[in-house]
Amino acid sequence: MLVISYNLRKHRAISELAALDERYSPDVVCLQECDTLDLAEHVGRLRLAHSTVGSRLGLAVYYRPDRIHVRSLRTVALKKSMHDRVLRPAHERLLGARVHDLEHDREAIVASFHAAPLTALNSLRRHQIKAALGELQLLGPNLPTLMVGDYNYPIFKDNLAEKVREAGYDLTLSDSRTYTRYKFFRGHFDLATSAGFDIRKVETLPRGSSDHLPILVDAVYSDTQAGHASAHDEPLGGTPIVA
Repeated sequence: MLVISYNLRKHRAISELAALDERYSPDVVCLQECDTLDLAEHVGRLRLAHSTVGSRLGLAVYYRPDRIHVRSLRTVALKKSMHDRVLRPAHERLLGARVHDLEHDREAIVASFHAAPLTALNSLRRHQIKAALGELQLLGPNLPTLMVGDYNYPIFKDNLAEKVREAGYDLTLSDSRTYTRYKFFRGHFDLATSAGFDIRKVETLPRGSSDHLPILVDAVYSDTQAGHASAHDEPLGGTPIVA
């Protein structure tokens, strides 16, 4: 499964989505900082699965309908930072989709995540990450899960990786930096957290008009026998099933 994650920098890079689809043919695209009132239903071969509605800097998920069927969705508001409370830039910081992979006849969960801004403490972002992974389990316990997005975690990633492993997941950085706007906050901000997937590669893609560089995650199922949940199994929680 090929998944792109891209922070659009307040929607500035939305026009690049069609070119990314044309060049890389992703199965799923997870967006952060998008204007959810200005999203096309179709971009190239991609279809909009869902977007958040309670955020100025919203999340969205697009998918390829010839490869992916979206069964259910879940949007989650995570613990707020002081920045969130005062300026209200975001409410829902997690958008998860339970999908059926038509090519492999597999059930999986793919999610777009946007952590609290750099004004918050790493401890808050670790809390958000842990809570987000727990919320995704409500879409389908023990299914292969891939959460990508802007983690806003510039330093001490070894500590983050340890906490993620304790929760049963792996943290994967891309092959080069994804954020270079500020001198003292350069590095890998856009990350992948996974369970039930082997991450073959996370590639940082060429820079566009955003201050973040998009990443391309190449993930394969860890166990060919796991994750074959029935298409008739009912997910727990979340928004209604999408046709």
